[in-house]
Amino acid sequence: MGKPKGDAARSKARPSSSSLAASLLPSGSAAAAVGFGGYVGSSRFDTSLSNEDSAAPFLDLDSEVAQHLQRLSRKDPTTKIKALASLSELLKQKKGKELLPIIPQWTFEYKKLILDYNRDVRRATHDVMSNVVTGVGRDLAPHLKSIMGPWWYSQFDLASEVSQAAKSSLQAAFPAQEKRLDALNLCSAEIFAYLEENLKLTPQNLSDKALASDELKEMHQQMISSSLVALATLLDILLHEPDKAGSANVNAESKLALKARRVATSSAEKLFSFHKCFLNFLKSESPSIRSATYSLLSSFIKNVPEVFGEGDVRCLAPALLGVFRENNPACHSAMWEAVLLFSRKFPQSWAHLNVHKSVLNHLWQFLKNGCFGSPRVSYPALILFLEVMPKQSVEADKFFVNFFKNLLAGRSMCDSSSTDQLSLLRATTECFLWGLRNASRYCDGPNSIHDLQVDLIDKVLVKILWADFFDLSKGSIPPIPRKPAEALSMGNSFSYLQELGRCILEILSGINLLEQNLLSFFCNAVQESFLNMLQQENLEIVTGSVRRMIDFLLLFERFSVLEGESWPLDQFMGPLLSKAFPWIKSSEMLDGLKLLSVSASVFGPRKIVPVLIGDVETSTLLPVEKGRDMSTEKFIKVFQEIFIPWCMDGYDSLTPARQDLLLSLLDDECFTQQWSDVISHVFNEQDQGFNNFAAMKMLLEKARKEITKRSSGQELNQRIGSRPDHWHHRLIESTAINLVRSSPTTTTSTSQFLCSVLGGSTEDSSISFVSRSSLVLIYRGILENLLSFIKQSPLCSVNDTCSSLIAEAVDIEFDLSSSVDVIAVAKFAAEVIDGSFFSLKALNQDVTLFSTIWSSIFIIDLEGRMTSLVDNTLYELKEKRKDRNLVCDFVHAVCSKMNNQFWKSINYDVRKSSASILVQSIRSVVLLEDDLQPSQLTLLCVWMIEVLEYHSLDQSDEENICCLLLLESDVWPMWVSPSSSASINTYGVPVHLSELRKSKSQRFVSFINSLIMEMGIHRFLVDHKDNGFASQAWLSAEILCTWEWPGGNVQNFFLPTLVSFCKSEPSSGGLLDSIFDILLNGALVHGEDERESLGSMWFDYNNHIEDVEEPFLRALVSLLSTLFKEDLWREEEAMNAFKMLTDKLFIGEETSKNCLRIFPFIMSIIISPLRRKIKSGVSGEDTLLPLDVFLTGWLERSLSFPPLVLWQSAEDMQDWFQLVISCYPVREKAEEAKELQRHVSNEERALLLDLFRKQKQGPGASSVVTQLPAVQILLARLIVIAVSYCGNDFNEEDWDFVFSNLKRLIQSAVVVMEEASENVNDFINGVSSMDKEDDTLEGLGHIVSISDPSIDNAKNALSAFSLLNALVKHKSVDNLNSLADETWDPVKDRILEGVLRLFFCTGLAEAIAASYSSEAASIVASFRADYLQFWELVAQLVVDSSPRARDRAVRAVEFWGLSKGAISSLYAIMFSSNPIPSLQLAAYIVLSTEPISRLAIVADGNVSLSDESLNDQDLSNDGLPSEDKLRLRDEISCVVEKLNYELLDTDLTAPERVQTFLTWSLLLSHVNSLPSLTQGRERLVHYIERTANPLILDSLFQHIPLELYMAQSLKKKDGEIPPELSVVASAATLAITTGSSLSTVESLWPIETGKMASLAGAIYGLMLRVLPAYVREWFSEMRDRSASSMIEAFTRSWCSPSLIENELSQIKKADFNDESFSVSISKSANEVVATYTKDETGMDLVIRLPVSYPLRPVDVSCTKSIGISDAKQRKWLMSMLMFVRNQNGALAEAIRIWKRNSDKEFEGVEDCPICYSVIHTVNHSLPRRACVTCKYKFHKACLDKWFYTSHKKLCPLCQSPC
Repeated sequence: MGKPKGDAARSKARPSSSSLAASLLPSGSAAAAVGFGGYVGSSRFDTSLSNEDSAAPFLDLDSEVAQHLQRLSRKDPTTKIKALASLSELLKQKKGKELLPIIPQWTFEYKKLILDYNRDVRRATHDVMSNVVTGVGRDLAPHLKSIMGPWWYSQFDLASEVSQAAKSSLQAAFPAQEKRLDALNLCSAEIFAYLEENLKLTPQNLSDKALASDELKEMHQQMISSSLVALATLLDILLHEPDKAGSANVNAESKLALKARRVATSSAEKLFSFHKCFLNFLKSESPSIRSATYSLLSSFIKNVPEVFGEGDVRCLAPALLGVFRENNPACHSAMWEAVLLFSRKFPQSWAHLNVHKSVLNHLWQFLKNGCFGSPRVSYPALILFLEVMPKQSVEADKFFVNFFKNLLAGRSMCDSSSTDQLSLLRATTECFLWGLRNASRYCDGPNSIHDLQVDLIDKVLVKILWADFFDLSKGSIPPIPRKPAEALSMGNSFSYLQELGRCILEILSGINLLEQNLLSFFCNAVQESFLNMLQQENLEIVTGSVRRMIDFLLLFERFSVLEGESWPLDQFMGPLLSKAFPWIKSSEMLDGLKLLSVSASVFGPRKIVPVLIGDVETSTLLPVEKGRDMSTEKFIKVFQEIFIPWCMDGYDSLTPARQDLLLSLLDDECFTQQWSDVISHVFNEQDQGFNNFAAMKMLLEKARKEITKRSSGQELNQRIGSRPDHWHHRLIESTAINLVRSSPTTTTSTSQFLCSVLGGSTEDSSISFVSRSSLVLIYRGILENLLSFIKQSPLCSVNDTCSSLIAEAVDIEFDLSSSVDVIAVAKFAAEVIDGSFFSLKALNQDVTLFSTIWSSIFIIDLEGRMTSLVDNTLYELKEKRKDRNLVCDFVHAVCSKMNNQFWKSINYDVRKSSASILVQSIRSVVLLEDDLQPSQLTLLCVWMIEVLEYHSLDQSDEENICCLLLLESDVWPMWVSPSSSASINTYGVPVHLSELRKSKSQRFVSFINSLIMEMGIHRFLVDHKDNGFASQAWLSAEILCTWEWPGGNVQNFFLPTLVSFCKSEPSSGGLLDSIFDILLNGALVHGEDERESLGSMWFDYNNHIEDVEEPFLRALVSLLSTLFKEDLWREEEAMNAFKMLTDKLFIGEETSKNCLRIFPFIMSIIISPLRRKIKSGVSGEDTLLPLDVFLTGWLERSLSFPPLVLWQSAEDMQDWFQLVISCYPVREKAEEAKELQRHVSNEERALLLDLFRKQKQGPGASSVVTQLPAVQILLARLIVIAVSYCGNDFNEEDWDFVFSNLKRLIQSAVVVMEEASENVNDFINGVSSMDKEDDTLEGLGHIVSISDPSIDNAKNALSAFSLLNALVKHKSVDNLNSLADETWDPVKDRILEGVLRLFFCTGLAEAIAASYSSEAASIVASFRADYLQFWELVAQLVVDSSPRARDRAVRAVEFWGLSKGAISSLYAIMFSSNPIPSLQLAAYIVLSTEPISRLAIVADGNVSLSDESLNDQDLSNDGLPSEDKLRLRDEISCVVEKLNYELLDTDLTAPERVQTFLTWSLLLSHVNSLPSLTQGRERLVHYIERTANPLILDSLFQHIPLELYMAQSLKKKDGEIPPELSVVASAATLAITTGSSLSTVESLWPIETGKMASLAGAIYGLMLRVLPAYVREWFSEMRDRSASSMIEAFTRSWCSPSLIENELSQIKKADFNDESFSVSISKSANEVVATYTKDETGMDLVIRLPVSYPLRPVDVSCTKSIGISDAKQRKWLMSMLMFVRNQNGALAEAIRIWKRNSDKEFEGVEDCPICYSVIHTVNHSLPRRACVTCKYKFHKACLDKWFYTSHKKLCPLCQSPC
């Protein structure tokens, strides 16, 4: 009940009546051990109270309780459940007397609720009942009899959770078992009465409520089933007879119990009589009722058998004994109990029916069908059924044959469970043996008994069971069908084959115990059948027979049932093998040999050999006496003369089987002699020309398994043959040693034989057949072969390592001079080592030999792995490498077997010695191999880590190995000496040697850096000693000085690693101090080398460190910059460095030039931490007075020099100026330039201003372009510093000097770039079709390769101007008040105009080159990469330029007259093949803003996009000019109109996608910027809608992670979305709100997947705002419903709310300027009400925006109409609908146009008969095309569409030609 319709089968969790009865027995009874569980019962409905009286019972109750009780009468189950839950909570709060008034009404409701159709209602009812009885306690007694019947009934509810709840409630009322029994005794009469009433009910009178018939039927079945089980259980409890032991503890049975027994007996008799033996219930369609009836009849038979009269037995016999038609397995347990009890109690019942017809026919079907799914219940009951069947009821011989035939046929119906099949076979064994033992029950004389037994053996055991085991039955009995899942598998312990064999063995064992003579019938039949099978010509039949016999034979030792029995060999296998052996020996069949091997293993060689040879005679042997073991002498003779030659001569496919037989015949007593005979025979044959190493290898492998087998028994290592030394033989050892020494004859078979001798192919097979001394000799020969191979390596480093290996093995003599085939012997050695890998551990004590072998293996593996990474294109090299690779592959297989567990088992000295050799080999490879590729260095790194992992026991070992790696050599290290940590003097070294040494050093550093990245710097650069650091600072300094290496550099790899280590290790300060000291001393020594480092550049000390050429200085600057930036060093360290440098600045009275040259670099870094701003009341003052003194002195020293324009290169004036400039840092970013990096004193400021003004005094100071590059740089830098720190003190002359210098420098670069652009233009225009492309590209490359110093000069000027511009922007600093705006603005615009011309020039050159080819454009673009900082400065200033400057620059470019214009140059930059992000962003910003934006979209020569409002146009014409006249620029149209579907297959960050998204972003931003309802906007929107490829929308949603949104929405966590989607949603919302995607584009670079997703979201938001109808059309045509639902969900959540708010806001702000038209909005309902009134007519139109606007169309409805006909109302409604749905823009515009359309109608303008609108819904034109016949006017667009769709040019109305 409460489940889906259909039979409500009894729940498995519901207890049976018998188990429940046992639980209710008195505690003194032995059967009461389980204890009563507290089950409860059910009751039927009582008639409900009438509506008038329904409130009466609730008058005295608590109002809230009464309310919930009243709700229990509702029909809705949800209401009932809620009411019960509330009632339960209320009752928990009440106790004792408070609950008494509730009980009568609750009892009434309880009786109804326990029969409710919904199981949850019934369960909740019992939960309330628990609270009631818990609260009431003893006061429940007066009401117990009225409620006990339903309570007991509910215990047996079909739903387990309901019955469990009922049980809990009864336990709550009566916790003690005795109390529960007393309650049942007290209320027995009421319970019987209640159950009796239940059994009388029918579905029709079950309930007075109108319920569905199927529900009533199910409720009735539930009631009958539960009532029957309740009745059976009650009888078992009340009528149970206590045993004497139990009654001893009880004085006498209580009167109450006696009364209950009388009530139970009388009620049982009454019910049995009334229901006519319950036969009708047995015939019920419901399985639960039938099962309950079986249980009830069983209870009646056990407890009240006297109620069964003769007539009752006669009536029940066919129903119970013929019950095998029952096909529901849920009923079978109760069914068998009833059948067996009935047969035992009333055996005469069998005489009342036709046994064959009524019982056996149904039984055969029952068995055939696998007991209809109850094998575990029914099969064990079969033997009990045989016992209760009367002997006279059956014919024994036919009965048993049919019984077993049908029983075994049921296997095909069993499921694949091995447990079910096991039950079947156990039942077969038990029933068969029962039949044999009870044959006398069915027969009179001994002969008939014997005949019956023989008949059973023949027809059942042989022809059914044995035939099924062999699956070869061919007689009258068909083979038993076999399911595919029953495929035999000896690996499965419960497979059917094994269990069937066990069944047969148990039967045979039972027969042997019963009567041995009977066994001969089976043995003879099987032997005859098997021998006949061997004579068959069909090989498949023969093989199958032998394999089945082997399977059966294996069962003898698998199962212990035959232990101590002799019949298996004497009567069964002995005679069979004796007859079959000649055939097996002659036929040479594999399975036949296996049969012999298994027999020898099972029965023993001394017993099986006499059986096998039988009557065979030899020259030395006589026949063996049958039944006795053969003597030792005769046994060995037979083994020598028959079995050894037969098993060991020759080698073919049967050799393995013959060898298995030979080993199985090794007897413990004769083992040594037998094994010696075998080895002697093999090697004697070999001396006579028999070369059979393969057979010997196989024999040794099998012998190794035999050793394992023999050593695994209880007598471990005591049994002969259980230890390897038992198998040693001098012939084996001598042969193995000779094979290694005679290497020229080595073959694969010999290496395999040697591997089998040595063992160790796996970790578990390390058994060796030679002594340790022989093992050493063998491996010494192997090592010699390996060294011969290494010595001829093509890698010079590997070849060089061979000498180290030989030197290591000082106690071993090698002969490497013999002219042997090196490849062959090395291949042989590798094969042997690969096949005997784990046997090498036996050499653990021979350190030298073992370590040298391992080192050789590692080195050969390294060669193979390195050469595999190089592509040898020469055929000769490939062929040469091919042979060596074979050896390397074998060696690599050896190395792959190594793991930590293996190395832990190796001697420490072996690992230490091996590590030393391998580290030396790695150094040799890195330093000697000049052609190493990055991949090879990576491989070496991995290899080194493996060496450390395998050879290090602890950290100390690892550090020692690393020290070996870093040992000093003639080429390493390059800069710092490890021993003294001093810089290495490279002065005087020839250039070519220095470069060679540098390349080797860089390669080694690359290797070391890779190790650091993999291992961690803490493991490699720092020695842990005495819990402190003994840092290898020299190595850090060496890496820093190397700076860059193949595949990496200091800044990106080493420094971040070092910083991370120092942050995590507080005690690493000493390491940093040591590195600093080493680098500073080196920089002081080599400071002279940095003389020309600032020749032509403005060096930024912090951002362009790589431009420093001197290694020590570059490393020092990089280290300091990083340490202060990461806050590892602070003020204290800065002061220490400052003092150290100032102490070294002067040597006596002389200045240290080297120190002076490096001081500016260091000062630029430490000045900020030295001069922190003191936030006190005194501004501009510094507390560090010694620093002021030094700075003042340096300024005065600089003032003592002449002006820069008079500087001569021999003077050190430049160095002092650099030092002064480095003390006054200026932030170069505009947002940071508003604050100075340090504050200066007034004295400093005055000196600095004097120094600046002094530069104007020299002759020609304004002609800065003629000065030295260094002068230009210093002067430009000095200008910036002076402006930053003294700008407020400037006079007009000072500013003129600044501006004139900046303009000249920038203008010089403009001239150079314009000249380059003109040259490119002339060159490309002059290229003819006859010119070769390569020559053209080469010539173009020469043109754009600009080496003019003007670019570097301009870069300095641009940097200065950029900083000046940033300072002017933030005058709040009060440092530039002297610069008036009227002075600055014209200068700024003039300079920015020049910058814009630079910008346009580089774009023009690329655009012109692109007109020739993309390769040409790439060449031009690549030029910019050489001046990256210059172009980044240009881009920064272009973005900051004013519209006026941009307009003048564009006009200048257009006036120039090149083949490409300014707009083309911008697109060329934005879509460059070699892009620079800052330039791309600048180009986008210029294109998207005025005044350039109006020229950026539409192609030249088009009709101008007029800004004239549609409201003002002359609507008497055809409307807007045709969009056909409109043409987009080529850069736009190729993306918008010609988008290729291949775009969807490109990478998400592909340049094609970036170009597409930027183009659409420009286009949409431009459309949005156009005024609404203007000709220009309408034409452009309509053109886009008609020509744009909607593929752009598909590509957008490839970037937007909608699946993340859907996954989050499924979790129902509102407001929480993944970060990836949050960024996209924010971008879309911002674009909708602002109408621009500029902020998203600004953060696009560098291009990443997440940033592209944000841009996609912004473009989608713009499209929804600008082109809503276009997007809606695309969405409506989507076929992928899953994708469309995700897109709609995303739009609804993140786009539509902003769009709707924007639309409603615009409508609210719109001014429609007409009293006849008004608009009101409702933001909560997303509605707009448009009211149109004219004269006495009016109409209200409601426009509703859907929640997923604009993907779903807007809905329009008419809510009010006055004086307007229905036809016009529908037409106006339709026109409004068309306007709002077709509008690509704001809805306010659509409403305005509709209003104008309605006005035109009132003015008398006729509408178009096609679209029923005066104004066209798309292009807003009036009907102008008139039919010459009917004179009706149409819209041109409508008429054109009509002609196109109808395929004829006829008037739509009059059908006249038009």
